[in-house]
Amino acid sequence: MTAVKDVAFVGGSGNDLRAFPAVARQRAGYQLYRVQVGWEPTDWKPMPSIGPGCREIRIRVEGDTYRVVYIASIGDAVYVLHAFQKKTQRTTRADLDLAKQRYKQVNEMTRIKERR
Repeated sequence: MTAVKDVAFVGGSGNDLRAFPAVARQRAGYQLYRVQVGWEPTDWKPMPSIGPGCREIRIRVEGDTYRVVYIASIGDAVYVLHAFQKKTQRTTRADLDLAKQRYKQVNEMTRIKERR
């Protein structure tokens, strides 16, 4: 059996996820659990513009759309970089930039851990 990875929230991503409506939060939690045990989420897309291995979980609830951006291929955890409600067809530049910044933080944190 594969080990279950921990979930690590980067920056304010945990608070952002907790702000989702209950149904969206529950669905996001289940999708993150799938990633923790080594399965793919049921609805996702790669986000190479944020960084290699970065993915976005897509959640739809009653006409609203929510996203959870994560990376699971760095280190020994599932790092949640950003969680937000999507209001337009395209992901905003601010959301992409925030996820990129947090991706860089994860890279730096894991490099420091590996040197020890």
